[in-house]
Amino acid sequence: MIIRNLEHILSENRYPGRGIMIGRTHDGIHAAIAYFIMGRSENSRNRIFVEDGEGIRTKAYDETKLTDPSLIIYAPVRVLGNKTVVTNGDQTDTICEGLDRQMTFEQSLRPRRYEPDGPNYTPRISGVVHLLDGGFNYALSILKSADGNPDSDLRYTFSYSPALPGEGRFISTYMGDGNPLPSFEGEPLRVEVGDDLDVMTEGLWSSLNEDNRVSLFTRFIDLRDGSYESRIINKNC
Repeated sequence: MIIRNLEHILSENRYPGRGIMIGRTHDGIHAAIAYFIMGRSENSRNRIFVEDGEGIRTKAYDETKLTDPSLIIYAPVRVLGNKTVVTNGDQTDTICEGLDRQMTFEQSLRPRRYEPDGPNYTPRISGVVHLLDGGFNYALSILKSADGNPDSDLRYTFSYSPALPGEGRFISTYMGDGNPLPSFEGEPLRVEVGDDLDVMTEGLWSSLNEDNRVSLFTRFIDLRDGSYESRIINKNC
């Protein structure tokens, strides 16, 4: 699989929906995480990211316009010891509960399936970063319907061990815009990862469709001591 530029990928896709990138900086010092959300409806666009302990959560920008919180209000990022979990829904909590009971990432997701938002049946995408001995490994998961058929689940987990410097993997909920929205297909895309958190953050934000982008979270985790730096950009601010 060729290594690609994530900014180019995003700029060519009007509506990837929600997306997760996990990788390792080119200098090998940091684990890199990015998570973004987009929206087409007023309810989906009425959100911001806010800090929540060592992670983040979504929050309604205007509480008076919030109509259905069930699929849009959740904690996308949580930290559990030496693991950082990032997802596009409340399965963040499901994964953390499973990991806390010594279950694997894949086992933790077994009770979950795609979102109940037919006809889109939005995939649940999830990732976990596991710091270990100055390095790390990571995994990504997608739970989706069988080509839009809600009677069958497709469940994929992709593991990367150890994480290689200068590259990461990207997965999103959708392949592009449409009615219904087409679910992501294939392996997570292999993408370049640089060494500057602010450059990465601004580049990703500027690559997302201006009409549909809502919020972006990025983080570099120092593999030497576990400390981290994060950035949040909200369209509503």
